Amino acid sequence: MQKGEYFLGIDIGTFESKGALVNENAEVVASCACPHIMESPLPGYAEHDAEETWWHDFCEISNRLIKDSGVDPKTIAAVGCSTIGPCCLPVDKNLRPLRKAILYGVDVRAVKEIAYLEDLYGKDAIFEKYGTPITSQSIGAKILWLKNNEPEIYAAADKFLTGSTFLVAKLTGEYAIDRYTAATWVPMYNIEKEDWEDDLSLFCRRDQLADCYWSDEIVGKVHEQASRETGLAVGTKVLTGTADASAEALSVSVLDPGDMMLMFGSSIFIIHVVDKFTKDERLWAGPYLFKGTYSVAAGMSCAGTLTRWFRDNFARDIIAYAEATNQNAYALMAESIESIPPGSEGLVVLPYFSGERTPINDPLAKGMVFGLNLHHTREHVYKACLEGVGYGIEQHFSIFDERDMGTKKVIAVGGGTKNASWLQSVSDICGKSISTAEVSIGAAYGDALIAALGVGFYKDSKELSNIIKIKKTIQPDMANYKKYKPYREQYDRLYKATKDIMHQYSV
Repeated sequence: MQKGEYFLGIDIGTFESKGALVNENAEVVASCACPHIMESPLPGYAEHDAEETWWHDFCEISNRLIKDSGVDPKTIAAVGCSTIGPCCLPVDKNLRPLRKAILYGVDVRAVKEIAYLEDLYGKDAIFEKYGTPITSQSIGAKILWLKNNEPEIYAAADKFLTGSTFLVAKLTGEYAIDRYTAATWVPMYNIEKEDWEDDLSLFCRRDQLADCYWSDEIVGKVHEQASRETGLAVGTKVLTGTADASAEALSVSVLDPGDMMLMFGSSIFIIHVVDKFTKDERLWAGPYLFKGTYSVAAGMSCAGTLTRWFRDNFARDIIAYAEATNQNAYALMAESIESIPPGSEGLVVLPYFSGERTPINDPLAKGMVFGLNLHHTREHVYKACLEGVGYGIEQHFSIFDERDMGTKKVIAVGGGTKNASWLQSVSDICGKSISTAEVSIGAAYGDALIAALGVGFYKDSKELSNIIKIKKTIQPDMANYKKYKPYREQYDRLYKATKDIMHQYSV
């Protein structure tokens, strides 16, 4: 490792891509973001165009960071990348996408395939072997959906990729997937074997899948075509990459058993590091970023997508005012609910607007606003939406406590942390302290740090964690915790009471 070298990290999110160029002191010397859309051609569908979104954003961000920083591309020692969790992208032998990528658990189209796999393998057997149920997060079901519904595309596929695999292949020509992400390809990845199952015939051939690596392994180097498009130097080392959530967790030093990340993004994603393979049928168990590390993960389908939906449909006047006065619409919405008391005066929202992942794992769940009366205002409903997400988070905390997972610290990350009142509400609802990190760029920063670790700049994860500093810690108001108790109970009861009705509706 030479003095004056840099590390590049780029993350592709649901609605935005971000990049960070980091120096040898772990300082961000340049960063930028690139917004994009998530397409939803039908209810329950969520897609990205891999070329026009993933690769376009990667190239734009890479070139912008190099230009804005004035850094010589030859001094960028390594590149790390992450994308939105497990996605399903069929490509041909020339790495050309055959359709738009089917996204992670927010895409719930494969309901029939999930039921088929559960019947075929048995729910108990699946959980016993893989440590997680088959859900809308599972790529095996999405590949079967392609096989059943788009047979021509399925037949033409040379490989089935996730987002980070696609980017690494575009950069290097090598096909690699990190084991943290591969473990979500239930029932295709064998955790004990640390590789794909021997029999994949129901889904695809083995050569249609990427090779498995740990996230901090170097898998290739930037080739000439990628160099021309990204501005990176030929021969720049490229790491395996990972999912956005795990990269974001690393960015805030969630590395040791007892550490937990609470990500407020388009959805809620939780990673709890544990010291052994820990199974719970309500959650997702698997490997973590490095050999010998494990995690329990969880994810709610809606968080930022819910606040965006509310803003776009019920706060257009605030959007217009924000644009006219050069302010942030979300900040104005947060100010508007400051006088609304805990519990929103009797409102409870089930945030299942795109089904729900953990802990209920129900793609057919529906959103609900319960308890409305003529006293309630738009502001009441908005706060209830934020609180509804908080109640869902609290369900996970209860499971962690029930399973004695030894939670030591909770670090919140993501765009939702800009809303201080939301964080305080979640802290109050859960009765837990929640911290934020000094550097809040997120997964892109984590990608850069993984790149530094991969080339040996940091000798191990402990040395890496020592450089990441806490910015502030939010303490729960225990008086409000008690006020929220009946609403937490209502939240649990509402789903159980309406589940059968929800399942009668296909959209």
